[in-house]
Amino acid sequence: MKITHICLCGPVTDNWTYQDNLLPKYHKKLGYEVSVITSRYVFNDKGQLVIDKRSEYINEHGVKIIRIENKYRTTINSKFKIYDNLYKTIEEEKPEILFIHGVQFINIKDVVKYIKKHPYIKVFVDNHADFSNSATNWLSLNILHKIIWRLCAKMIEPYTTRFYGVLPARVDFLKNVYKIPEEKVDLLLMGADDEKVIKAKDPNVRKEIREKYKIKEDDFLIMTGGKIDTAKWQTLLLMEAVKEINNDKVKLIVFGSVVQELKEKVQALSDGEKVQYIGWISADEAYNYFAAADLVVFPGRHSVFWEQVAGLGIPMIVKYWEGTTHVDVGGNCEFLYEDSKEQIKEKIEKLLYDKILYLRMKQISENQGISVFSYKKIAEKSVNFK
Repeated sequence: MKITHICLCGPVTDNWTYQDNLLPKYHKKLGYEVSVITSRYVFNDKGQLVIDKRSEYINEHGVKIIRIENKYRTTINSKFKIYDNLYKTIEEEKPEILFIHGVQFINIKDVVKYIKKHPYIKVFVDNHADFSNSATNWLSLNILHKIIWRLCAKMIEPYTTRFYGVLPARVDFLKNVYKIPEEKVDLLLMGADDEKVIKAKDPNVRKEIREKYKIKEDDFLIMTGGKIDTAKWQTLLLMEAVKEINNDKVKLIVFGSVVQELKEKVQALSDGEKVQYIGWISADEAYNYFAAADLVVFPGRHSVFWEQVAGLGIPMIVKYWEGTTHVDVGGNCEFLYEDSKEQIKEKIEKLLYDKILYLRMKQISENQGISVFSYKKIAEKSVNFK
């Protein structure tokens, strides 16, 4: 069977590890013929949005990528882009399954037009919007989401087998903001790339990374990663907390890009020994770095790294956000309930000195997390509802 993914709500960049990269990859591995229709917007290696001039090619996973142009050349940040030839492109692909990543695009009417003409196809829609990244002001909530994007969601709802929220909070957003019937909505986790998990779990990977940064095998290595900006400033609290832990065996490695206004603070907290900020690393490398850790701490807002670390089977301490507790699969996580250096320090020391608690947490992480957050299993589930 042929699956066509439609990804027009945001940029799709090759070699990244987001859901719109990995679901098509694992659908292909499951034996489907797979294509992706997306925009020409991509991120470059400096994190800037640029134009990919290719119209069609095969990506690194052997998946056909079709990039269509923005018809009216509206700005790259416009919410109301109209894309050329979407209907014609879907018609040429002749999919038996459509997987639509987000309903927040005007051209969804072209998708509906195609489905009406081909009523035999199965349609799945996912949602990446919640109140942490969308509908953050009155205009956005009441006009953009409750009127325009709800209209788009309701337009395709009669033809959709399943709407997925990729976090519990995003399931609720579908039901409460877009008014999708509860019986049509389900949770579809984001996860970890099974192939990268297998490679990262090689003991030699852990050994090489720890040796590179002079971390001994019996050191307790904490890792955190991701963009450090004004929305995730809590990384600074983590660095301060680790510096205050009176134990030479506790080490912290921090990776990721840092916004200009926080660079000086991050560099000041990095002493090159107990706390090391190592800069940006690629998405591929992130798996290896997390796998080298004894504990991963995410003290700020949710990112896809949470699911990747859960899928690696590494114990975590994460910030509590309503609707994001899905990463806890029965005891692999501890939660932070406030933005404070003191609570971060307390949670780390609790696991550091209670060996039985830590080992139980590690066992649950490995026994449950790797299985639950496998992208192969997630891909199987995503298109298997009747």
